[in-house]
Amino acid sequence: MKVLHIIATPRDLHSNTMPVTAAFLEGLRDRYPDLSVDTLNLFAEDLPAVAGDNIETKYTLLIGKPIDKRHKESWEQIERLIAHFLSADIYVITTPMWNFSIPYALKYYIDSIIQPGYVYRYNEQGQPVGLVHGKKMVCITSRGGDYSDQGPFHAYDFQEPYLRAIFGFIGISDMHFINAQPMDVTQLLRETAIASALNAVHDLVSTVAWDSNPTIIDLNLPAALKPKPLPL
Repeated sequence: MKVLHIIATPRDLHSNTMPVTAAFLEGLRDRYPDLSVDTLNLFAEDLPAVAGDNIETKYTLLIGKPIDKRHKESWEQIERLIAHFLSADIYVITTPMWNFSIPYALKYYIDSIIQPGYVYRYNEQGQPVGLVHGKKMVCITSRGGDYSDQGPFHAYDFQEPYLRAIFGFIGISDMHFINAQPMDVTQLLRETAIASALNAVHDLVSTVAWDSNPTIIDLNLPAALKPKPLPL
């Protein structure tokens, strides 16, 4: 069982979010000794740009045309990133809330991997069909204020709804959120938030069957629209 840990904080060990994720991964390793964790630090990676040749290729794929030979080498960087993403069984995203949403490095990564024909397609009726099934995702976040359902800033939470929407769009429906909040109000509230998040980690690790990933087959998807294998 492989976990892809996507780090979207530049603060490393000083991060408010990383200790909570560390506890989650430790608990998962205790429960599944054969667990493999692959770490992708977005602030340390040179991600391929969705611009120039790559943006031209994206729109070429959207209208169903083959990739131009001149753009093939550049697009292979995108394909490798997508293949790396698809190789995991479980995704763990460590991210703070920045300006009510996600850090730019995480948005950059999402824009790189969410590509037509690889993680989603449109069917013959023009409806989007997600192609990433049988996966689980855990998003561990930290927020300066209280953005919970009963919190004063709930209406400003564009982080969790966005992550649920974009990864749900490609077919990931088994998603869990642990939001450490509020972190920047008082020391007492901060300590309470961390304790609450760690309790949520314990409950999540122990109650979910993480090694159960049923494959979902869309029988209405034409054979021509089935996902193609990607080079690793």
